[in-house]
Amino acid sequence: MKEHVVIVGGGIGGLTSAAFLVKNGYDVTVLEASTEWGGCAGKFSRGPYTFPVGATLGMGFEPGGIHYELLNKLGIPLPENELLSNVMDIHFDSKTLHYFKDKNQYLEELFKHFPHLKTNITAFYQEVWKIGAEVKKLMLKMPVLPPVTWQEWLTLLRTIEITSFTLIPYIREPLNKLLTKHQLSEESEFIALLDSQLIDSMQTTSKECSAIIGAFALSIYHEGAFYVNGGLYELSHRLTDFIKHNGGKLFKKAKVVNIKKQEKQFKLTDIRNRAWLADQVVCNLPVPNLINLLEPSIVKHLSSRYHTKKQEIHWGTMTLYIALKEDIIPDQTPLFQQILQGEEHSLSEGHHLFLSLSKKGDIKRAPAGFRTLTVSTHTNLSNWRSKQQYDTYKKQLSQFMLEGVKLIIPQLEEGLVYLIEGAPRAWERFTGRHNGMVGGFPQTYQNTLFNSLSHRSGINNLWVCGDSVFPGAGTISVSISGYHVAQSIMKQTKNPVHP
Repeated sequence: MKEHVVIVGGGIGGLTSAAFLVKNGYDVTVLEASTEWGGCAGKFSRGPYTFPVGATLGMGFEPGGIHYELLNKLGIPLPENELLSNVMDIHFDSKTLHYFKDKNQYLEELFKHFPHLKTNITAFYQEVWKIGAEVKKLMLKMPVLPPVTWQEWLTLLRTIEITSFTLIPYIREPLNKLLTKHQLSEESEFIALLDSQLIDSMQTTSKECSAIIGAFALSIYHEGAFYVNGGLYELSHRLTDFIKHNGGKLFKKAKVVNIKKQEKQFKLTDIRNRAWLADQVVCNLPVPNLINLLEPSIVKHLSSRYHTKKQEIHWGTMTLYIALKEDIIPDQTPLFQQILQGEEHSLSEGHHLFLSLSKKGDIKRAPAGFRTLTVSTHTNLSNWRSKQQYDTYKKQLSQFMLEGVKLIIPQLEEGLVYLIEGAPRAWERFTGRHNGMVGGFPQTYQNTLFNSLSHRSGINNLWVCGDSVFPGAGTISVSISGYHVAQSIMKQTKNPVHP
């Protein structure tokens, strides 16, 4: 008799797990609370305009990249995409820096803006890229961290190469240690440049970011960054089509509100009082959401680290979803940009903006003659507590963000067709994430590598994927976490993953 696996959450991690399980003959049901697939990489539409909810910049689609390899294992074609030679522009108050894919071209760009730091920057990036290359070699073999079973330890040991030992000195160090080593720790503008990249992918800055994971984050743009036609939701659509074609069952508007143990199975109940029985449960959820779903009798059996991590502070986000006339957009405007407003180089509350513009001719996002634009900033969730505070702050922050956008699209107001303000509660409503939290845990030493949360919850046959567990945030990482869960279920039930 087939093992029945129920997956809670139709984000990229959960769908990846479901796809590998159905490919290997499991009876799989996916339950998604919202009306869309993809979670934080999902979409929503207003009239003829389609907006990505959160994640927009595609990574890992190059040959040898994680999405390329995982989709290839499944026999799923890649979404239509464009490799970016200029990944993004980064705007300071007094300069604009082009972030090129080519490493040498990028270094030359840095030398233009920081000529007095040429020797230091060269040495810093040589070390960073060396670390990043070693991490990539390990990531492509997709070992599990922290290893729990003897099989996971064995896989990890087989993954390690002689050159992997060069990472040992960096394991407990923050990225800031490398900046100090190369006499860059007092260069505020250069650090702001690094932090603008790290905050979006690592949810923290160079001061606290793990040196190993931070170096990988600063290397990966040079492997390949992509614009995906339509949006990253295309990845979730390919996965759901594959799941359906292979006999999996998928339900939208199926918000699970309770998970309890019933003899040797789990019973899951959704908000409409529908029930499912499962031999295995995969939760593609942040830790607070997971704990809130479980019966108290189950919660006490969770790994102690899950209880500890429940209290971890997360960022929130404020996002503007904009439709605008194409003719007011300056020629040669990059599809991805960052704006750093203010001399203090703060990375939240509108001082750091990430912009994602739909490509001209991408009619999946907007009709001809129009484009869609998403503009997001990190925000401290404590700023949104009371209703009065919420409404006032939402208005103020929205206006501040729009002023930032006008620095690169001066005629924004003339071409503005549609504006939706997505504050933390809107994010919580759409994604279901507790308090509107984004991005998983900050990727500090305390939250990465051997200190990551395992996809093994501590409860037999209850698994976790998504950005709360190793490897962390981003579509690449959550895809790996979903793959890890599928592997573990198959090994436990004596049905190995196909090569």
